[in-house]
Amino acid sequence: MKKRIKDKIKEIEKYLIELDEIKPKNLKDYIKDIKTKAASERYFEKIIEAIVDLAFLVIKENGLETPEEDIQAFNILEKEGIITPIINKKLKDAKGMRNIIAHQYGSLDDELIFIAITQEIDNDISEFIDMVKAKLK
Repeated sequence: MKKRIKDKIKEIEKYLIELDEIKPKNLKDYIKDIKTKAASERYFEKIIEAIVDLAFLVIKENGLETPEEDIQAFNILEKEGIITPIINKKLKDAKGMRNIIAHQYGSLDDELIFIAITQEIDNDISEFIDMVKAKLK
């Protein structure tokens, strides 16, 4: 199981690098370039899906209760002291944004998504991965 966790972490880190290579430098470029916008949003979706997968792998590895819904996985990891309340909230917010992007609930807030893609996701996901790695040791 630890190999599967390590493989999932490598997959997420690869996605983060690939997103970094294509993400636009400013909001104007993000809005204007629909191909880059679509690709950036798709990477965001893939990263969050992989994060949920990683959360489930960590839960299974540690014999914790199985969540009924994806979002509960982060609550379980927090309850067990694997992640902090702050990271729990950030991951749940990212999962919510991923659902909005994937399912097109209402209109998308381009500025909010741009900030998440260019400023927040890298730090938040890296912090989550560091916490998971610390648990593996």
